[in-house]
Amino acid sequence: MDIKATLPEKGRDLRLDFFRGIANWWIFLDHIPHNVINWATPRNYGFSDAADLFVFISGYTASFVYAKLMLDRGFIVGSTRLWKRVWQLYVAHVLLFVIYIAAIGWVALRYNDPDIINEFNVAGLVDNPIQTLTQGLLLRFKPVNLDVLPLYIVLMGFFPPVLWLMLRKPDLVMLASLALYFAARQFGWNFQAYPQGSWYFDPYTWQLLFVFGAWFALGGARESQSVINSRWLLIAGTVYLIFALAMTMAGRFEPFGDLFPRWLYDAFNPNDKTFLAPYRVLHFVVIAFFVTRFVKKDWAGLEWKIFDPLIKCGQQSLQVFCVGIFLSFVAHFVLLLSYGSFWAQLGVSLGGIAILTGVAYYGNWSKKQDKPSRPVAPVAAKPAAAPGS
Repeated sequence: MDIKATLPEKGRDLRLDFFRGIANWWIFLDHIPHNVINWATPRNYGFSDAADLFVFISGYTASFVYAKLMLDRGFIVGSTRLWKRVWQLYVAHVLLFVIYIAAIGWVALRYNDPDIINEFNVAGLVDNPIQTLTQGLLLRFKPVNLDVLPLYIVLMGFFPPVLWLMLRKPDLVMLASLALYFAARQFGWNFQAYPQGSWYFDPYTWQLLFVFGAWFALGGARESQSVINSRWLLIAGTVYLIFALAMTMAGRFEPFGDLFPRWLYDAFNPNDKTFLAPYRVLHFVVIAFFVTRFVKKDWAGLEWKIFDPLIKCGQQSLQVFCVGIFLSFVAHFVLLLSYGSFWAQLGVSLGGIAILTGVAYYGNWSKKQDKPSRPVAPVAAKPAAAPGS
């Protein structure tokens, strides 16, 4: 089969690092309940949020990182490299899982607060610890806020054959992803959770954003240039973003929501995140097209020092994400002790972002130290001075 996909241009795209970094900051802030600072995140102003951005960029990055490897060295080598990354993600999840539940248990015992065990969905560990831990290793049992990484692991685990096909028939794979998405929504397909229920992020539907990211990287962005740069998209997309803002605010503020017909309000509230409602997908696609149109790869602003912390957090995404999940629990506990004052909310939010930035800079520095230093060329010996000179 001929290769139909178009590989991305060589060179690092700092836009990916920037938006992946800001997605990690937003996820950290969104996971702190009763925190006024998370009004700065996009979930309050439209249908999609940081999770949509994270999954899209994950698919985009995975495609251009492993596509050339699969083309140059074959499907087997490319797949093993992908699954090696899956193993790294799984180990990170298990480590975070253990530390997370240990911290929750310690807080519950130290401060005699058993309610926090139920709040973070770890009560099963008290009643049936062996089976609960086993189900946690199988990704079926997940405490609160530990949902994104298992989704990422599953999507990456099934990605090798998808990538192989996408390199040859990118548009066909995109259509197949859409078909799976609508079928899953129609029939309610989802992964089972433990001890009951299903996954908060349904992999059958959320795969659409992951595959869309891969398709966008492998030529989809170029194919869509006429749409991205069209005037009608600018007008219609802007109108839709304003509409999404209105519907989201209607769900946040009851008096404002009462201004709309009940059928219209109920169509968008509550926001269907588990099965990735079509209006969420459309909202994110419009934003992705707008960013592609107005923020070019060679935009000089990406080199500004003020954006360097975000870019570093994007480059060390896995470490920053895991630390951010743990810090969100710490921040929640600190707010409980401080009665949730505004200054406490501001302090834990800015302090957490500072720690995430420190983790990113350390990871970047540590990676540089692991690289072998360039050998110094030997200096030729100077010839001996002639007698009498």
